[in-house]
Amino acid sequence: MSQNTASPVDVETILAGMRASMGEVPSAIQKAAAVDVAMVAEQVRSSAFAMPPENGSLSPETRTLIYLAVALATSNAACTRAMVNKARVQSIESDKLLEALHIARYAMATQVIGNAEPVYDLISER
Repeated sequence: MSQNTASPVDVETILAGMRASMGEVPSAIQKAAAVDVAMVAEQVRSSAFAMPPENGSLSPETRTLIYLAVALATSNAACTRAMVNKARVQSIESDKLLEALHIARYAMATQVIGNAEPVYDLISER
């Protein structure tokens, strides 16, 4: 059952915007556009909510780096690829990409330490 509540023109406009900003349309979005246009429209609405196109406090580059770090830390391969493509389009410098990667790795390492609190408690009891 198709959820095509937006017009094909709207969908093509959405996909064209994604191509322009990210270099390509993520595979999952392409597949969703074919069967669930409402989901694609919701994704665009959510993107505008999280990253307002106008009057946002963060620069587009900073937003991409944050999104990339979160995608890496949450093991989201699709978003990692999308943000790498966006970083390519934005010509984000390699040292900034590496810093975002290092921050993501540090966040994950900190998560392990935080999750190990009961282990530290047990060892301290002994």
